[in-house]
Amino acid sequence: MASAERSARRPLDAVALARVQQRLQRADAPPWLHGEVARRMAERLPVIKLQPARIIDWGAFLGASAAVLAAAYPRAAVLAVEPDAQRRDASVAAAARRWWSPLRWTGPQASVVTEAAIGAGQGQLLWSNMGLHGAIDPQAVMRAWHRALAVDGFLMFSTLGPGSLAGLRSLYTQQGWGPPHAPFVDMHDLGDMLVEAGFADPVMDQETITLTWPSGDALLAELRQLGGNVDPRRHAGLRTPRWRSRLATALRLDADASGRPRLALEVVYGHAFRPPPRPRLATETALPLDDMRAMVRAGRPRSRAGEPGRGLG
Repeated sequence: MASAERSARRPLDAVALARVQQRLQRADAPPWLHGEVARRMAERLPVIKLQPARIIDWGAFLGASAAVLAAAYPRAAVLAVEPDAQRRDASVAAAARRWWSPLRWTGPQASVVTEAAIGAGQGQLLWSNMGLHGAIDPQAVMRAWHRALAVDGFLMFSTLGPGSLAGLRSLYTQQGWGPPHAPFVDMHDLGDMLVEAGFADPVMDQETITLTWPSGDALLAELRQLGGNVDPRRHAGLRTPRWRSRLATALRLDADASGRPRLALEVVYGHAFRPPPRPRLATETALPLDDMRAMVRAGRPRSRAGEPGRGLG
């Protein structure tokens, strides 16, 4: 796939996506799956030698990662980034209600800010859990991550990959229905996007998580907690109770040996670091003072990727 295609906006229904995101942000709690993926992503933190003084938790509420980050870096300050002021205010209010908790004495508390309020070079670790698949322009998000990280800072993120919900897509095709969800981005394209956004040494991997439910209705209820169908090619208009009954029946027919409906999710993990800026050479080259200082610091002896000194074990 060409670079221009990778950096293009995804073909999502922006209005439908905004409604889905608003519903998820107004929920009382993030999806259970997000907390499980956060735990699994935290198991990858030991490969990073860097002990960040400040962590940027991008999409903190839905990322459900506060506990695992506090356990991994109890002394680090946390910037909890939320997509809008209303979610930020709700998170601030929730934190105020928990002021009496003993956890408030275990280390620095999170400061809740909007994405627009994040300045350049704010953190040594940027963490984004299960949020990127909700972005129309993933590379624009990566550029924002790059700007928010300090030089030599690390990015860690997770997102859903195209192997997710393959069984649901097959079922919809058999029934002659439109797509059940918008397409996800392949992890190799995500790695290329990271490089194009300015990151270095991206490492991508994935795992498949198969979930089962006691009934088709329970499966559909949890899928709704995870998001909604924002593919512009989806069925126009509302579905009927009869259609939902057909869907639940089809899900039961694809159950496992114990009779439980199942679906597989591909979870993609990625990490990379922000290298020192590299100016394009010209007859005359103008550099901001902060970039020049970063380049001077970067000129000191440093080890290659994978060796102690850069941060990867």
